[in-house]
Amino acid sequence: MGSDSAHPLPESSAMVADRLALAIHEHRIQPGTKLSEDEVGEIFGVSRTLVRAALQRLAHDRLVTLKRNRGAFVAQPSMREAREVFEARALLEPRTARSAAERMTPADVARLQRHIDEEHAALDAGDPGRALRLSGQFHVEIARIADQDTIREFITQLVARSSLIIALYWQRRAALCESHAHHALLRALAEGDGTAAEEMMKGHLLDLVSSLDLRNPAPPARSLKEALARA
Repeated sequence: MGSDSAHPLPESSAMVADRLALAIHEHRIQPGTKLSEDEVGEIFGVSRTLVRAALQRLAHDRLVTLKRNRGAFVAQPSMREAREVFEARALLEPRTARSAAERMTPADVARLQRHIDEEHAALDAGDPGRALRLSGQFHVEIARIADQDTIREFITQLVARSSLIIALYWQRRAALCESHAHHALLRALAEGDGTAAEEMMKGHLLDLVSSLDLRNPAPPARSLKEALARA
């Protein structure tokens, strides 16, 4: 996920940030995992200075927490933050779905269908982390179609934080956006039915929240090197 910073990163630093973000979104690096500058630099073959800039960008995007004298860690949203993130999504995304339905083109429908197809392919391949990332992108794409840039920026950040929340608190596979929910939503969008799209998005986000156990965070797993092996 890109940053809105006015100062773009050097190419190699941006690469590190993008690949770390991808691994976080796909749940290959769990919330709470320490991101050692030395270890990340060794894995990607770049200097600590470039790693530090990448971690600062991820901190700006709220994917990483920088702790004084301790270093960088993948962000670990609290239960309160988790509830607030989904409450914010419930406020923004249903109306955005209505707006998107009023603006849909055949190209938009085809693009959203590709997201669904790729999500299913990832699930069939046993890669739920990638499926979750694609699912989030589906929601961001709806916001793009709605042509509301400021709201899209908010939704993009909320979806990224949702990925961390799901990594911590999901209790069943249904935490992934279920296929029928996206199919039904796409159908309403394609038909230009703003009322149906708005109601389906409300129900869909409620289903997502119900699939989380906001009591018992999952512990971090696997080594950083293993997690980034295919980043």
